[in-house]
Amino acid sequence: MKTATIPSLRVEPALREAAESVLREGETLSGFVEASLRAQVRQRQLQDEFIKRGLASLEESKRTGVYHEAGDVIAELRQMLASAKAKAMPKPRKRA
Repeated sequence: MKTATIPSLRVEPALREAAESVLREGETLSGFVEASLRAQVRQRQLQDEFIKRGLASLEESKRTGVYHEAGDVIAELRQMLASAKAKAMPKPRKRA
């Protein structure tokens, strides 16, 4: 697989020093920059997908006339979270 390069990036010395100060053992500045770039690309992809789903949901609500109150949705999410937590909690042992 061929590789490509990213344009050089000029930054203030303080930013470079800050980046170098958080490098993990064996990590290079180039590796850190690449990982940061990958993470930001993924974050923007997820953000774009979220917005598309939201717009599609809006269009579906307009089409069907069915809307949901924010309070009702939050209450349902809280109930789902409580249920999931209850299932994940270890059951207390009975004493003999």
